[in-house]
Amino acid sequence: MKQLVFKEPYPKQRDFLLSRTRYTAYGGARGGGKSHVARMKAELLCLRYSGIQVLFMRRTYPELKENHLLPAMRELNGVAKYNGTDKAFVFPNGARLKFGYCRHDSDLSQYQGQAYDVIFLEECTQFPEKVFTTMTESNRSSGLMDEFFPPRMYFTCNPGGVGHAWFKRLFIDRDFVKKEKPENYLFIQANVYDNKALMRNSPEYVNALENLPEDRKRAMLYGEWDVFEGMYFPEFRRETHVCEAFPIPDHWTRYKALDYGFDMLAVGWFAVDENGTAYLYKEYCEGKDLGEGHDGLILSDAANAILERSDELERDAITFAPPDLWNRRQDTGRSAADRFAECGVFMEKAKNGRVLGWLDLKEYLKVRKDTGKPSLMIFSNCTQTIKSIPMLLHDEKHPDDVANEPHEYTHPADMLRYFVAGRPIAASEPREYNELTTEEEMGNVFSY
Repeated sequence: MKQLVFKEPYPKQRDFLLSRTRYTAYGGARGGGKSHVARMKAELLCLRYSGIQVLFMRRTYPELKENHLLPAMRELNGVAKYNGTDKAFVFPNGARLKFGYCRHDSDLSQYQGQAYDVIFLEECTQFPEKVFTTMTESNRSSGLMDEFFPPRMYFTCNPGGVGHAWFKRLFIDRDFVKKEKPENYLFIQANVYDNKALMRNSPEYVNALENLPEDRKRAMLYGEWDVFEGMYFPEFRRETHVCEAFPIPDHWTRYKALDYGFDMLAVGWFAVDENGTAYLYKEYCEGKDLGEGHDGLILSDAANAILERSDELERDAITFAPPDLWNRRQDTGRSAADRFAECGVFMEKAKNGRVLGWLDLKEYLKVRKDTGKPSLMIFSNCTQTIKSIPMLLHDEKHPDDVANEPHEYTHPADMLRYFVAGRPIAASEPREYNELTTEEEMGNVFSY
């Protein structure tokens, strides 16, 4: 039988090859040798473990074919038998390496009920979270191995894509929920500078990465996860737009804004100073999309949640809300806005033009020359909004609009959009009155 010979892996690749962590991710930047080491790992597992069932996935079939199927045919020629119909290699020891893809939700059905000891998601940030969670259901013991082997999943990726948010939460931010265990997640960061062979043989590729525009270079060359290709608001910077909380002066103009759906409620409390700078100083986000077992809020519960969190000044503040809350139900003739009002939350209809609204929000995020800071500042306690803005992507079909996925991050952003669309006005300077104020002046004040 033909022997399979691999080039010596460099240190970061070796760490990936040796990892037995339940979920291991590798990469984070261009040129780190991700695809090669992932396929190497899959082939080595099949050579080492009799009967092991391995699934290797990319988002689309053309990507799968060019980047992995054709190279695997060359590498495994004479080592394993290829079944073109099944797109799988069967090894003499009974191990099986299947190549698959999943571009649409309907493609997931072909993997339901299947059992794979190991699953690779290559360029995993191109997969929505639903694909990841669904594939974990198929990542279980196949029952075909001669020895005990705990199921594992391996991932490669760069920053950006529809799966950026779920990957960053698990592997970068390590923000775990429910029964997720920190010890089960390992990320091995690698970039082009770790790939000595590429540095030596293709210095022009390294130069090309170093010449990229700054934001893209930060993601593709250095593997930074706070900026990536496709993000809608690359101008958002934590160091620029986020500030520590401080007492809000009583004379600043107060507003509220909300985005409501049964799946999610996002509410923001705003104050605008004399210069027109708006501060989001409090938020409340609740719903199914947070992934914490919430069942959603009915209208009366949503209204009560807002009132419970509002003081006297805030209760009287104008509340901007989307126009669809004024749509009347055919069976009752009443709208969601009517129900909110009955509960004590009175709202004002905000404009709902999405593209113009996002452009308005971009204007609010731009640093002003007169104040040296943006027109929108966010208190550091508004964590859900701060987390959401960088996660928003351009819609693939309508690039001027924000994509609807990842959906859980769109609600706080919509709440911000309704606020800026409401055209909030700046606070007036407070006037001080003392005992020397003349009767005529006081009359002028009260007539005003």
